[in-house]
Amino acid sequence: MKFEVSHPDVRRAVESALEEDIRAGDITTNATVPADLQAEARFVAREAMTVAGVELLTLLFENAELKVSSGASLKAGDHIAIVHSPARLLLTRERVSLNFLQRLSGVATLAAKFVTAVEGTGVKILDTRKTTPGLRVLEKMASAAGGVVNHRMGLYDAVLIKNNHIRLAGGVRAAMERTRGLGKPIEIEVRTRAELEDALACGAARVLLDNLTPVQAAEEIRFINHRAEVEISGGVTLANVRAYAEAQPDFISSGSITHSATAVDINCGIYAL
Repeated sequence: MKFEVSHPDVRRAVESALEEDIRAGDITTNATVPADLQAEARFVAREAMTVAGVELLTLLFENAELKVSSGASLKAGDHIAIVHSPARLLLTRERVSLNFLQRLSGVATLAAKFVTAVEGTGVKILDTRKTTPGLRVLEKMASAAGGVVNHRMGLYDAVLIKNNHIRLAGGVRAAMERTRGLGKPIEIEVRTRAELEDALACGAARVLLDNLTPVQAAEEIRFINHRAEVEISGGVTLANVRAYAEAQPDFISSGSITHSATAVDINCGIYAL
């Protein structure tokens, strides 16, 4: 998934952020800065990062010169973008710009670390639906910028039967039978060997092994023996993802990529022209 600034959810998020921050106007800037003053803003990385969301600057400013694209690896001191604009506009939209860039680049940076951690294993890292409400599309784009494969976007675009579905449906077989008419591949979470055997017997396309240790996961993957794709989830962190990858699943998903990413440090210096 590329950073598509034309996506309606992206535009809506930017508009909402501006409305939240500015409302009737930036009273401090309007009182202190001449209306006709032109200025230049320089967005600069203050630490190593994988940048994401820089394309949003083209929605926020008319004259944004992007020095990099989402997914680029930067070191401290690298320029991200230069913007020429009325000084008042730069000051008024500075914080919104930085909030997006720092948050999304934080997600991309953590995503890239996960991808690097499993390098050479053939395992694909997936993100999850554990995103900031209202920012899912942006955070999924940021994950992809870091090299992660996007999992389902929401409840509407993929079948994923989880333990609560199984319990309320009356078992693995009942839950799977009720989803066959949807015409989509079925992924199902299994927590016991009995559930796994039922899922395989019913033709699950992918099984989700949840909250197992790497050793337990490896044992179940040997039992599955390529009869279905395997995804590992639950308790996956940057510290243990390599151990899970060495169990040889097809996919590993981690909610921490979005829910626990730390914002990176980006500076926006504004100078009069």
